[in-house]
Amino acid sequence: QVQLGESGGGLVQAGGALRLSCAASGRTFSSYAMGWFRQAPGKEREVVAAITWGGLITYSADSVEGRFNISRDNDKNTRSLQMNDLKPDDTAVYYCAADPSNPYLLAGRFLGGTADYWGQGTQVTVSS
Repeated sequence: QVQLGESGGGLVQAGGALRLSCAASGRTFSSYAMGWFRQAPGKEREVVAAITWGGLITYSADSVEGRFNISRDNDKNTRSLQMNDLKPDDTAVYYCAADPSNPYLLAGRFLGGTADYWGQGTQVTVSS
């Protein structure tokens, strides 16, 4: 059984930066697309950023474009989300997700929040 673990969340002042990491453990995937999603209280889960296995295709939500960057780490089973110029509206629980069925695509279902595997989430709080 594959598990995804998020780390790097915390409390930061507006304008600061955090780096989130998502690592796959247990049985690793041969290849997969991975994305970051977030959910704030009273709001539905939304996609933040996603990346294909080879990194040739990436996606960033309009709300974070230019501030957040998703990338593949040296460990092929780890993906990171570098979050810069954080704003209070970025406060949410951030979840990583993986889609091994479409490793070279960012499928519409995946970006819409349907994924094979989910992490437990990490809290990001941005103070003003």
